[in-house]
Amino acid sequence: MAGDPKRIVAEGYDAIAGRYATWQKGVAGSPRMRFLDRLLALLPRDAAVLELGCGAGVASTRILAERARLTGVDISGEQIRRARERVPSASFVQADMVELELPPASFDAVVAFYVFTHVPRAELPTLLERVHAWLRPRGFLLATFGASESAEGVQIDWLGVPMFFSSFDADENRALLRDAGFELLENEVVTQDELEEGEARFLWVLAQKPG
Repeated sequence: MAGDPKRIVAEGYDAIAGRYATWQKGVAGSPRMRFLDRLLALLPRDAAVLELGCGAGVASTRILAERARLTGVDISGEQIRRARERVPSASFVQADMVELELPPASFDAVVAFYVFTHVPRAELPTLLERVHAWLRPRGFLLATFGASESAEGVQIDWLGVPMFFSSFDADENRALLRDAGFELLENEVVTQDELEEGEARFLWVLAQKPG
């Protein structure tokens, strides 16, 4: 299936917002909360945090909003609408994160759960460089990346809609982070059970911008 990857992602998440929320609750084996706790322990009080691909305001987003000054970004208008309802204390912006314009050195941390696997591979290196620029010295990036063999394309029926996925393997993603200027504090490949979608492997990374 041909088409603009970003339009496919935006329209897909608009269409399956309710179904995706239900599906997320059944995914088993994600270390999201463990890594989130690790990040929160490192952040200063009243930290400024940017969440890329924030979705509909799930538990991790609500925790971030309670502990930090949170700005959430998502390409899906319906996901942003739901996030604003669920997490009114945070600020939310509907935008393509690759095109996002933000002041340099304006965040203590950037969080990106399961979103870089929707970014075309050609655009990921530049995006990581921009994330690095948005962070203050000694700021943190907590993110998931693909961990399997490099691939890019559209899955015709993912939870009932076409969805664009893109990934480098774990070693390539580690190299991209280092090339963007990050120091890797923790990195771990984790397999999770995605119900009828089967098992999926992700590289979990906690990285830091040198001070």
